[in-house]
Amino acid sequence: MIKSKNHNTHCNQRYPVHRRLSVRAGFLFANFLLIVMALYHLKPASRSLFIEYLGADQLPFVWIGTALTMALLIGSYHRVVEHFSRFKVVLGTCLSLSLLLVVFRLLLLDPGPVVATSFYIFVDILGVLMVEQFWSLTNSIYSTAEGKNWYGFIGTGGLVGGVLGGLVAALLLDKTALKTADMLLVAAAIILTLFVLTWMMERLGLYCEVTMHGQETRYSGGWQALKRSRFLILITGILLLAQLASPLIEYQFMKTVEVNYTQVDMRTAFLSIFFSIMGGVSIIVNLLITPLIHRAFGVIAGLLVQPGMIILCMFGFLMQPGLLLISAAKISDRGLSYSINRASKELLYVPIDSLLIYQAKAWIDMFGYRMFKIFGSVLILIFTRWLPTPLSIPELSWLVLIICSIWLLVLRYLSREYQQVGEIED
Repeated sequence: MIKSKNHNTHCNQRYPVHRRLSVRAGFLFANFLLIVMALYHLKPASRSLFIEYLGADQLPFVWIGTALTMALLIGSYHRVVEHFSRFKVVLGTCLSLSLLLVVFRLLLLDPGPVVATSFYIFVDILGVLMVEQFWSLTNSIYSTAEGKNWYGFIGTGGLVGGVLGGLVAALLLDKTALKTADMLLVAAAIILTLFVLTWMMERLGLYCEVTMHGQETRYSGGWQALKRSRFLILITGILLLAQLASPLIEYQFMKTVEVNYTQVDMRTAFLSIFFSIMGGVSIIVNLLITPLIHRAFGVIAGLLVQPGMIILCMFGFLMQPGLLLISAAKISDRGLSYSINRASKELLYVPIDSLLIYQAKAWIDMFGYRMFKIFGSVLILIFTRWLPTPLSIPELSWLVLIICSIWLLVLRYLSREYQQVGEIED
């Protein structure tokens, strides 16, 4: 997002539709809806197939594989971003992912552990690329005031996409002859639709990127960009702590699902319905709770909700282990991450130069996230396999509670820093 009050003069003159904030937000709502809808056709399928051919016990290893794969790709991605416009990168990503989904569908004609593992890693990378590309472009075309008014609505598009993606996938599996592997072709069709919509938005000037009164400062990418801002380092801290807790909760959830659902298509259908419910909860939070908390208590208060709810759910799962309570913990983790935490996090980027945001976010989301997922995966292996007396699935909750406590402490320091730099525009 841009700090200058006159930031959109050029875009307004060249593209009259750019003045219609509701039109721009409506297109972005639809764009984000399609992204997440495609992703939620793929996530249940990738998880279900992985459990079928390798088992939930092997999840920490595939998370490590995902992180290492992302680490290998991050350098190439930075070079692409430096040499091509962000818009062209998004269009190229859509076409490439659609083609790869068709390739994976052909490979799944003869599935096995290698294909299931590769597909799981591919889906995780797809989610990171498409979601973060979307928000990076969105941040470059909104001012702070516009963001506060419209980000909740735009973010709800992704939540609606999650609900629709899960429900449609579950219905297709239940009411048609389609199987789990066929969800890949459905997702490919959705991503191609997204390609057309994104192209239309560019032609209408809705992706007209703007800068402050001067030219954007050029920073070196990745970690070098991140080091330039103490405020950005603290933001990184809370994001990575969230990422450290996430695989622990995911492992507890998937192990419990594996015990309760042993047939692949039934497991895929359950996960699809679960993701729809999680999206529905996120919509309610985004529409009703997020605006109230932001207006009454501010952005930092919005960031407190996710770790606070995880702590409550983890205590519940410790006392009464079962699918219901670990599902509640999973929703507290990912559901709130996609709603109030996402909206609050994006508003934190307001005082930072848009190119610096784009470069630093690429490092955080594509490398930092994956490294901390490795740490979380190693913690799982240490405490469930390598200790003389391994922890049970419910007992892993103690690790989550420790991580969330540190998370809250970092938020305290971030609050002080935000008071100094986060309200400059106001």
